[in-house]
Amino acid sequence: MKTQILTIKTYDDHKLWSKLKAGDEKSFSLLFEKYYADLINYGNSFSPFAEKVQDCVQDVFADIWLYRDSLQEPNVVKAYLLSSVRKRIARLYERDHIFKKITTTDSIEFLFDFSVEYDFIDDEATAERVLYLNKLLNDLPSRQKEALFLRYNQGLSVEQIAEMLDVNYQSANNLLHRGLLKLRKEWKGSFPLLVLLSSCIFNI
Repeated sequence: MKTQILTIKTYDDHKLWSKLKAGDEKSFSLLFEKYYADLINYGNSFSPFAEKVQDCVQDVFADIWLYRDSLQEPNVVKAYLLSSVRKRIARLYERDHIFKKITTTDSIEFLFDFSVEYDFIDDEATAERVLYLNKLLNDLPSRQKEALFLRYNQGLSVEQIAEMLDVNYQSANNLLHRGLLKLRKEWKGSFPLLVLLSSCIFNI
């Protein structure tokens, strides 16, 4: 099963997109399998209702298949899918009257909690430092935390983050810079260790 997942991850997004636009159901299914878990994980960062998040992700793919003939090929397929899920959840919040009115996706709060697999840490002191770093990350303002997640967990560029968050390039860059600056300011330890532990949390 693990080998199959790794194989799916190697498929070229643009080739899959091109083929699904031509009506190839297998390419559509492969794209779904490749990003479903990432999209669910991201969607759950905005809503505690797992079933509704699943519905949103499935609706995004249903629309892609239904309107495939009229869709333009995105520059980065993953960024397009993440953005589509974010917008779908924002509309869900508006429909369910969780917010009085949503004109942008700014209104939804990023609830993701950064964490690291403790199975990889066999040193108690290091585990305590990771726990502390987790706390620093999760105490960041919602937008800074989301920007860091998109940059380092999902591998998006600053331009793509700006587009997703509906801000200009400089604003997206500022979110990343302020988040990292606050981590360095609050961190009680060496900077190389901060980088090392961050790589464990961000999977980079």
